[in-house]
Amino acid sequence: MTVDLGMPGGPAPVLAERRKTRQLQVGPVGVGSESPISVQTMTTTVTADINSTLQQIAELTAAGCDIVRVACPSADDAEALPAIAKKSQIPVIADIHFQPKYVFAAIEAGCAAVRVNPGNIRKFDDKVKEIAQAAKDHGTPIRIGVNAGSLDPRLMEKYGKATPEALAESALWEAGLFAEHDFHDIKISVKHNDPVVMVRAYEILAEQCDYPLHLGVTEAGPAFQGTIKSATAFGALLRQGIGDTIRVSLSAPPVEEIKVGAQILQSLNLRPRKLEIVSCPSCGRAQVDVYKLADEVTAGLEGMEVPLRVAVMGCVVNGPGEASEADLGVASGNGKGQIFVKGEVIKTVPEHQIVETLIEEAMRIAEDMGETVEEGASPTVSVS
Repeated sequence: MTVDLGMPGGPAPVLAERRKTRQLQVGPVGVGSESPISVQTMTTTVTADINSTLQQIAELTAAGCDIVRVACPSADDAEALPAIAKKSQIPVIADIHFQPKYVFAAIEAGCAAVRVNPGNIRKFDDKVKEIAQAAKDHGTPIRIGVNAGSLDPRLMEKYGKATPEALAESALWEAGLFAEHDFHDIKISVKHNDPVVMVRAYEILAEQCDYPLHLGVTEAGPAFQGTIKSATAFGALLRQGIGDTIRVSLSAPPVEEIKVGAQILQSLNLRPRKLEIVSCPSCGRAQVDVYKLADEVTAGLEGMEVPLRVAVMGCVVNGPGEASEADLGVASGNGKGQIFVKGEVIKTVPEHQIVETLIEEAMRIAEDMGETVEEGASPTVSVS
């Protein structure tokens, strides 16, 4: 049996064409305008604890992480990099601050890329020639990561604070030093905790260079606040085609960062859609507990990877229309629910059977598509 899920025949519409950039390789992952936008995060383990770090990387990989960054503040962490880089399922970027010697250690360890923060590496400018040569010899890209909280003192003196212009100038200054040594495998980030400042800084960069850009609102805050800040800033930039990799910085487990980042890209058709829950916000017309229904359906479909839109609706105003537009849906009321599959009512069930029926039908559709449900994997879910 073939199930038509109504997926568009051509490419999904996007808000804007990608800004044309240089192309580079972070391990097997292409970065630049010729490659899909990748989602990154950073491990929270002590890097020197190799087993714990690899375990967390495995969890992040299962959640959809494309590239992972690990901190390297000590000699013990540097010594762990070869094993981690070799055994990780996804490319590993070493995150280096303060000590330039760890940049060389990370390159020698086989890390897929190295992130450096010029503002807090002592005499960084004096080391650029050596770093460029080592990176070139090993084919290792460099991310120049400028942060508002650790801006180069020379730029702070010039601008007085971390303005968009200061952030962009710092990054371009350091990129220029690498270019002097004929090294161009560079990705740039200019992060700030204020989305307005951050957006403008990236706009300036986009106007003045063709390096790939890594987007991030740094210190964005707890999960709710950080999600809003990141989604707002990323949306403003992606609307202009700006952005080649992203990291959602949350005061939350890194798996949550991956879920949010993936969902932002999916919502803009910049990453293939997976499971999507469309549910009404509820109102005085609702005759069922929509919140509970949506939560239970989401939990019941955890791990489903098929591109399936499931509508959970609570009244007769928008319910039938939304449910019939989805691949699978329910319009609820009067103690029962009408179950729709691709616009057709296939059955009406009592309210207490709605969740069970939706899950059964979703599994049937997935089976008919020849897809599998990966046990323990995390879905990408949008509850509207």
